[in-house]
Amino acid sequence: MRGEPVVGIERTFDVEDDAPLPALADLPGVGSVDQPEEHHLGAEYVDTPDFRLASRRITLRRRTSGEGDGWTLEVPAGPDERHEHSGPLRRGTDAVPAALLRLVRVHTRDSGLVPVARLSTRRIVWRLRGGDGEILAEFRDDHVEAEVTGPGPSPRHRREWGLALADGSRDLLDAAEALFAAAGGRPAAPRSEPARALGARRPTAVGIVPAPAPGGPAGDVLLAYLHEQVAVLQQQDPRVRLDASDAIHRMRVAIRRLRSVLATYRTLLEDADAVRRLRGELAWLAGVLGTARDAQVMHARLRQLVADEPAELLLGPVERRLEIELGGDHQRFHTRVLRTLDGQRYFRLLDTLDALVAAPTLTPAAADPAAQVIPALIDRDLERLRRAVDHARDHRAGTGDHPGLHEARKAGKRLRYAAEAARPMGRKKIARIAGGAQAIQQILGEHQDSIVTRELLRRLAATAFQEGENGFSYGRLHALEQAVALDAEDRFRRAWKHFPSPLRKK
Repeated sequence: MRGEPVVGIERTFDVEDDAPLPALADLPGVGSVDQPEEHHLGAEYVDTPDFRLASRRITLRRRTSGEGDGWTLEVPAGPDERHEHSGPLRRGTDAVPAALLRLVRVHTRDSGLVPVARLSTRRIVWRLRGGDGEILAEFRDDHVEAEVTGPGPSPRHRREWGLALADGSRDLLDAAEALFAAAGGRPAAPRSEPARALGARRPTAVGIVPAPAPGGPAGDVLLAYLHEQVAVLQQQDPRVRLDASDAIHRMRVAIRRLRSVLATYRTLLEDADAVRRLRGELAWLAGVLGTARDAQVMHARLRQLVADEPAELLLGPVERRLEIELGGDHQRFHTRVLRTLDGQRYFRLLDTLDALVAAPTLTPAAADPAAQVIPALIDRDLERLRRAVDHARDHRAGTGDHPGLHEARKAGKRLRYAAEAARPMGRKKIARIAGGAQAIQQILGEHQDSIVTRELLRRLAATAFQEGENGFSYGRLHALEQAVALDAEDRFRRAWKHFPSPLRKK
């Protein structure tokens, strides 16, 4: 399978069988239209028995006749855009390639994949060229016979036009929409090929929750944010499996946001015990991801510290010791992450999140106006932060770690996410609170990173000493990190002086 997906930008149109072809040469920028090419394509589409892929507009097919034989996975990536991954057919098996399964495991989980539709397509293609002969786009005229496997209607016939960009711009798609409409084409609803074939059995689409109205109920604010973060988690799952550089971080942040808003807005959800269990499972998953992420961050941080040092102050094999002690950590922890993402506990957590956003059980307070309910919840988190700051500000950590600073960082993070969730309310002060909490979180995050780095340097120094190596450089780096912590403490206290006041007047 290719490592990077092919990005396709295409717009499709439903059309009657007797509709005349549009005048493609009339499209702006088109200098010529190639002679048509005809293809006959056969494909089998697979999905879970409850159509989890189709409900998310994801297509997984095995093409056995025509051009491009093999497995293809298409994932929507935005308006008119899709990402296409491919894998080969293997002799003697109809199994989906493991590399493609990995990219949809977050949706299929432990469910099997079965054939759900077979399509036979007569496709005629015209290439649209610009003035210099470059291919701007391909226009296809498809006559499709779709057969649903299992109980269902008889084969369904449809005709479809599609315009896929090559070197052309999106303006060409907009111009084509007007031209095709005049010829009888109607923009096709966004759905996967199997979903179109299923007709009355078509699954309910899993879509984007509309943004809550500024004057709407409090429950809408919570559910929109939960839906957004669950979507981020599911988007990052395949990237984590592929070990993309920032994927673990993004997935972990989505989990933190979910845990935080479930705590802040818990009075809007009916089943307190279920919320507590869900937060516990999210904490477990964040911990697994955090081990891998922290190893990655600390390794990069120490490598940069060493790289910034003058050569004459690096006494002994510091870089080699760093690689010996830390070089294999990320791979080892990433392997553990992969085992977790293929486990039943993770799959059931995903099931719980799906159920939460699809059919939440809300309290009566969730139906009250957000403007009446949410400020009190945010102020409660602000008060939590204030107590942590009062406990920490008179105790300079410096050479160590005062627990108040750690609690202030966690309270700042929780307040930030609570305020971010409430931004659709449109209050400027909520945005200021979110920004102020983010600044506190980042400053104290730097402080916490310094503490972890100093402990790691102390351990490296002890190991180096036992091996008969010079420990000077580790002590120097430790002192530099201590200076970073002291600076962070000073910036934290300055930032707190200008922190916004509560939303409600006392």
